[in-house]
Amino acid sequence: MTVLYNTDDFIKIRRDLHLIPEPGFQEVKTQAYILNYLKGLSADFMEVKTWKTGVLVRFQGTAPEKTIGYRTDMDGLPMVEETGLAFASQHEGMMHACGHDLHMSIALGVLTYFSTNQPKDNLLFVFQPAEEGPGGAQPMLESEEFRGWMPDRMIGLHIAPEWPAGTIATKPGLLFANTSELFINLKGKSGHAAFPHQANDMVVAASHMVTQLHTIVSRNVSPLDSAVVTVGKISGGTKQNIIAENARLEGTIRTLSIESMNEVKARIEGITRGIEESFNCETSIDYGANYCQVFNDEQLTEDFIAFVNGLDYVEFQRCDKAMTGEDFGYFLESIPGFMFWLGVGSEYGLHHSKLNPSEEAIGKAIHLLIDYLKREAL
Repeated sequence: MTVLYNTDDFIKIRRDLHLIPEPGFQEVKTQAYILNYLKGLSADFMEVKTWKTGVLVRFQGTAPEKTIGYRTDMDGLPMVEETGLAFASQHEGMMHACGHDLHMSIALGVLTYFSTNQPKDNLLFVFQPAEEGPGGAQPMLESEEFRGWMPDRMIGLHIAPEWPAGTIATKPGLLFANTSELFINLKGKSGHAAFPHQANDMVVAASHMVTQLHTIVSRNVSPLDSAVVTVGKISGGTKQNIIAENARLEGTIRTLSIESMNEVKARIEGITRGIEESFNCETSIDYGANYCQVFNDEQLTEDFIAFVNGLDYVEFQRCDKAMTGEDFGYFLESIPGFMFWLGVGSEYGLHHSKLNPSEEAIGKAIHLLIDYLKREAL
C-alpha cells in the first residue's frame, strides 16, 4: 500500500481531540484546534470559512465541473468516560463516545493530502457541530456560508464498533432511521410521604407512563414495520420523604418511515392525555431535535461499493439498515450522496463510557477516501 500520509500524525490528532469533547454548538476548543491545524497548510487554492462552531474548507479545482462534499461531525456526549486511557477526556462529564474524534482526524488526513495535490474538481470539507443535538446539519445546510459553496454530492462515514478495524459497510437506499428526541414533563402536587392521599405523586405517574410507552411498539406498530421507543432517563422528586410534585422522562423515537413516526407520536400524546386524567396532573411534551432518515443515493452507493471491492487493504460488507439516528440525512435530502460504516473493532459500542475504537482504522479510512476522491476529482 502506497504511503500517502503519516498515520501517526492523525492518531495524535485523534487523541488531542479526544481530550476536549464539547457539547453541540459549544465546540469552541475543537474549532480552534482545527483552525490552528489548517493554518499550517500552505495551499493558495484552499479557502476556510466558519459557521457558528463549525468549519468549512474548500479546495478550488484546476478545471472544476462539480464540487464533492465530505462531512465530519464534531461534538461529544454528556457522559463520564471510563476507558482509563492516558488521553481520556479532560472535560468533566463529557466524552467522545460516538467516534467524532476519529471522524475529524480522518477528515484532516484527507484534506491534508489534497492541500498539496490540487484536485481537478472542487472539494468541500464540512466540519459540522451539534450532530448529537440539537442538530447542526439542517441549519448549516440552510446557512449562507454553506450555500455559497453548495456541493453536488455529499459523503460521510460513521464508526462501527461491531465490525473489524478497517471494514467498510454500507448499502444503497435506507441506511439509518428517522429519529426524534422525546421529553415529557409531569406536574402534580407534593406532600408529606406519610399523607399520600393529600398529594399527586409524579413518580408513580411517571412509572405508569414508562410502562405504557413501551407498549406502543409491541401493540400499535405493525409487526412488519420497525420502530423503537426508549426512555433513557427519569428524574423526579427532591427527597425520600417528600412526594414528588414533578417528574421528567427523556427518551428517543426511531422509525423507518415518516408515517410511522407520526403514528408513534400520536400514540404518545394519547397516553399522555390518559396520564393527566388518571393522576390529575399537568403534562407537556417536547420532541426536541428531529432527524430525517439517511437515504443513500442508489447509483453513487453501488459505484462506491464496486470501488471498495476492488481494493486490497479494506474489506467490504453489505450491511442492513439500522435504527441509528444521524442528521447527515438532511444533507442527503438536498444533495445526492451516501454514508458508510467504518469498522473500528471495539468491545464496547457507540455511546458507551468504555468505547475504545481501534486506531488502525484511521489510516485505512484516510487511504480509502484519498483513493476514492482522487478517482472522482483528479
